Amino acid sequence: MPYVSIRVAGALTREQKKRIVRGVTDVIAEAADKPKESILIFIDEESRDNIAKGGLLLDE
Repeated sequence: MPYVSIRVAGALTREQKKRIVRGVTDVIAEAADKPKESILIFIDEESRDNIAKGGLLLDE
């Protein structure tokens, strides 16, 4: 069973999540030749004050 973990900075709308999981599912199913029903996707929304880039927090 393939599983995919997606981490994003900030929050996504429900519609954005639906579009992402449909697209990712399609790509994994085709590329790995796996049934769509076997693909498990986790979306983790991280607060921008918990992520840094270049020595600065993303919310700065």
